[in-house]
Amino acid sequence: MNRRWSVVLIISLFLISVFGVAQAQETIPVTIRCKANVQGGEGWRCDNFAEVESQVEADLGVTLDLTLIQDDIDWGDYKQEFVLASEANEAPDIILSGHEDIGAWAASGLIIPIEDKLADYPQFEDVVPNLWESMKYQGLIYGVPQDAEARPIFYSKLLLRDLGWSEEDIDSLPQRVADGEYTFADMLATAQEAIDAGVIEEGNGYWHRGSNGFDWLMYYFGEGGQITDEQGNLVWDSAAILKVYELLASLPETGVTRPDMIGLSGSEVWHPAVASADQVLFAQGGTWNWGSWAKQYVADRGGNDYLLPNIGLMLFPALDAGTALTLTHPLVYMVSSQSENPDVAMALIAAVTTPDANNRHAIDSFHLGILKSQVESEAYKNDPVLSNAHYMLDYTTGAPNNPDLPAWQNAYWVGIQAAETGANTPQEALDLATAQLKNEMGDKVIYK
Repeated sequence: MNRRWSVVLIISLFLISVFGVAQAQETIPVTIRCKANVQGGEGWRCDNFAEVESQVEADLGVTLDLTLIQDDIDWGDYKQEFVLASEANEAPDIILSGHEDIGAWAASGLIIPIEDKLADYPQFEDVVPNLWESMKYQGLIYGVPQDAEARPIFYSKLLLRDLGWSEEDIDSLPQRVADGEYTFADMLATAQEAIDAGVIEEGNGYWHRGSNGFDWLMYYFGEGGQITDEQGNLVWDSAAILKVYELLASLPETGVTRPDMIGLSGSEVWHPAVASADQVLFAQGGTWNWGSWAKQYVADRGGNDYLLPNIGLMLFPALDAGTALTLTHPLVYMVSSQSENPDVAMALIAAVTTPDANNRHAIDSFHLGILKSQVESEAYKNDPVLSNAHYMLDYTTGAPNNPDLPAWQNAYWVGIQAAETGANTPQEALDLATAQLKNEMGDKVIYK
């Protein structure tokens, strides 16, 4: 044996004597499934895991074999794929979906509660407290927020100036709404004033969404309605719903809202008109709309540089309940009950629950950050829309994670369509919606 190999042998024997026999690192496969509009900046929902892969490997002393599955298929198909994959014992370790799926998937045993794992990771202490309420089913936490949003009222600064509002009046509007000084009724009065003054055309005072969705719950909450009681039972508050239907029926009757708002095309009519800032005075939408407006609808006018001086956003103003509010529909990381390495899955989720990681997604996709400390990070502070809208999370509420919520919401929507289109009176619309819910749910709902 030559001298060189003798030295190598001696060193090797020394290392073994000190540290023991070297062991190959364990390789752990982890599959993560996300839905994302990559062109809209949502690719970080899955891509962030690749960014933290080496960090988690070092922390855990393992080698990760990550499989990231990400596309933008229809939500219904996406969710069905997870259910079918679970039935075939082929579910991903981590699934991203809307928080409303927690109820059905937890009840079916497709995902696991993670409440007892949160304390192991300090990152989760930074999550905005209100968001944890949307992660619960029957008192246990089943998910970690991936992003957040607010559903504000956008208002045209351009048209308010034409109506004679001062810059001070315009700039103070969000705070006056938050304080309850400027209510929903005040907003409709301003819209009517703008129509009467010829600043806008009839029907362009206030626009809402044209299809079913969580946004409509804000009217119900604003009228003092509740969807579940303390025991988690669904509640159908007829008095609050009737007020909602009466309000919505009045919008086209007074001319503040177009009579064809229900079913109005978003891409062809709604978004171009609202983003232009010179046609619609008030419009109820989502904070994420801003990003698509800047990139798609007013890019030729300067994009963000055009929107900032001409469009503002405020909370949904107070109705009879007397409180301004918004609604947040967080997307959520959940751990499949089929995952063979749930602790590794949790370590990965914790690693992307940081200001740096979440900023990448929030800023690129115009979603609100999920962390308290994000408002102090330079990247987030330098985005005037997100940083100025972050306070809305303090006023937010959400839909409950009840497996039967779709039946409740579909019945509510039937009445909305009937009342606002004038097909039925508000009372008839309420009777129609109540009958549908009773036919489908029977006594599983508390009727008030």
